[in-house]
Amino acid sequence: MKIGVPKEIKNNENRVGMTPAGVFELTKRNHIVYIQTRAGFGSGFFDEDYQEAGAVILNSIEEVYASSDMIVKVKEPIQEEYRLIKPNQVVFTYFHFASSEPLTKAMVESDAICIAYETVEGSDGSLPLLIPMSEVAGRMSIQQGAKYLEKPIKGRGVLLGGVPGVPPGKVLVLGAGIVGIQAAKMAAGLGAHVTIMDINMKQLRYVNDVMPNHVVTEFSNEYNIRKRIKEADLIVGGVLIKGAKAPKLITKDMLKEMRPGTVIVDVAVDQGGCFETTKATTHEDPTYVIDDVVHYCVANMPGAVPYTSTVALTNVTLPYIIKLANEGWEKACENNIPLSKGLNIVKGQIVYKEIAEAFNWETEVA
Repeated sequence: MKIGVPKEIKNNENRVGMTPAGVFELTKRNHIVYIQTRAGFGSGFFDEDYQEAGAVILNSIEEVYASSDMIVKVKEPIQEEYRLIKPNQVVFTYFHFASSEPLTKAMVESDAICIAYETVEGSDGSLPLLIPMSEVAGRMSIQQGAKYLEKPIKGRGVLLGGVPGVPPGKVLVLGAGIVGIQAAKMAAGLGAHVTIMDINMKQLRYVNDVMPNHVVTEFSNEYNIRKRIKEADLIVGGVLIKGAKAPKLITKDMLKEMRPGTVIVDVAVDQGGCFETTKATTHEDPTYVIDDVVHYCVANMPGAVPYTSTVALTNVTLPYIIKLANEGWEKACENNIPLSKGLNIVKGQIVYKEIAEAFNWETEVA
């Protein structure tokens, strides 16, 4: 199979869809891998590294799309790429369709086969291709939140870990999944007082068992959220509903109940966000302020640590890429149930019901 890896062109996206090690595994199986020149530069991988691994370097994104049976990316195609996608071409990437109707329409019209990393689902309900980026984003949410709590950037002026004689900052984490646990772990490591909320009691029991004593759990409902936001210095939104829009757990009116300079970090922004006032931002211009509350809503947080993110992503995507390359998408999805769950749009038809429901469209469930 001919596999293409274009350079990511989303704002400040430095990750790349495959490492040289991944290329080597494909080329030794007699597949052809096309890498756009400088595609890996932002992640610390150079054209020479890819050539050594057996890749063919192409000069333009147009050449990569035109030459390839399957495109392997990190982020969803943006408008400039829509016209490049061919009928029957497999596009394997993070799509997050439920948060973008224009993207969904464009991919329906492309007649391509769109397989989304974020909906590939293990037999235990886990999302193996989302986990590493959720781990990165969860940890980064505290790193970034701690920075934006500084007074010069309109935060409350609170040091999360405190110092002797001064109490630590308070962190509220909404969602006890991968993002939430990683955020709580990082915040606890800094010495902050952490409250983590979820509606899944089994998950809260797990958190209670594995976290230190200054991480406390609480059942998530509107009453409890309203109570906790009044005292929180940093709030992390990490709620995910697989393939669908995130629920709005903090509404605009709740901002007035927060103290000026509170920082909220919405890790669910790719799925529409779990704060009503969320709007996607970029690493170039990451924050905005509403009602004296600092919002950090960068849609590609792991793109800020591209080496770590690219290696972590290739570690988990490569086995699926090899299956798709070896067997073709139809046979690979037929033989691999987790991979089949990644099918979102097939030749003009939405086959993932949560996406159709997000826009009240019809679906053909595979």
